[in-house]
Amino acid sequence: MQTQFDTSIQNTIQTLKQQGDFLILSRTQRSLFSASFQFFIDQHTQVSVLAEGIISFAPITDSDKDIVLSCGVHGNETAPIEICDALVNAILTGKIVVKQRVLFLFGNLPAMDIAQRFVEENMNRLFSGEHQNLAAGQLMNDERRRAKQLEDAVKYFYLGIDAEQGRSRFHYDLHTAIRASKNDKFAVYPFQNGKAWDKYQLQILLACGVNTILLSGSATTTFSYYSVNEFNANAFTVELGQVMPFGQNNMDNFSDLVATFTKLICGVELTLKNYTDADFLIYEVNQVINKQQADFSLNFAPDAANFSDFPKGHLLAYETGCEYRTQFEGEAIVFPNADVEIGQRALLTVIPTDI
Repeated sequence: MQTQFDTSIQNTIQTLKQQGDFLILSRTQRSLFSASFQFFIDQHTQVSVLAEGIISFAPITDSDKDIVLSCGVHGNETAPIEICDALVNAILTGKIVVKQRVLFLFGNLPAMDIAQRFVEENMNRLFSGEHQNLAAGQLMNDERRRAKQLEDAVKYFYLGIDAEQGRSRFHYDLHTAIRASKNDKFAVYPFQNGKAWDKYQLQILLACGVNTILLSGSATTTFSYYSVNEFNANAFTVELGQVMPFGQNNMDNFSDLVATFTKLICGVELTLKNYTDADFLIYEVNQVINKQQADFSLNFAPDAANFSDFPKGHLLAYETGCEYRTQFEGEAIVFPNADVEIGQRALLTVIPTDI
């Protein structure tokens, strides 16, 4: 039995090296990854497969960065999945060689299979231990189990190397938005627990083609905040345009991001513009509007883009017993979604700021 098991793993390793199809195998033959295993690529890169959709690469030579690239936390957000799939394929087949440690996470595989945001529950509200907090009568589900597995993979990755001075931690959690956006690509910069916003990190995002930044003013249960809060990582939720079906993304739209990420993981020095306020559109959260009643409704066009702004006093949303209005001239909307569960965020409003 052990010999058959070893042979199966060797066959999987051979397939990964030859074809690079880690994501395809993770989605179609998950039993191949029921146990973790490791192997080497040409004696320069150690590969660790922890589970389906979870794979890391570590150069044999010294490195100074620990980079997490996650995608597919929402299964229908396909552009980030295709970007990470292509990078993993290129590494496995030897087209590129990593010089920094990098962990790839393909989050919600069952949701990908049905082309839906999630199966039972929004996974990006289940981190920082929220996966353990079951409501009365609620049963544990696969999204909650997977959130815990993803947390553990990040923890193992960041803490699995001596944290000698000079190492830097990065986490880019890649998404696409339900709606179009006036600013096609934008990033949510998680709450920093009192630490200053890092302009160098914004320079990296600018090189990726992301110039719109939303500063989060409080702790959340998102994946990127988990890495900030638990491991002091430089982490972002990065929104790359609007949701599209698999195969229908214009990948040219992400060429700057792919080029920057490739340089980052391959140890190539980044050529970054000096920071200047004029290069960025920076917002801070003004209102977090949670759905409290079943009749919650949004009071603007169904196709209103993220960052659409309204005059002061404009009625944004309403439900039994409450109206929600803008408090400032030009206050803008982000992530509107009236179909969330009661108690969850249905809308953010933002106002311009600077750092």
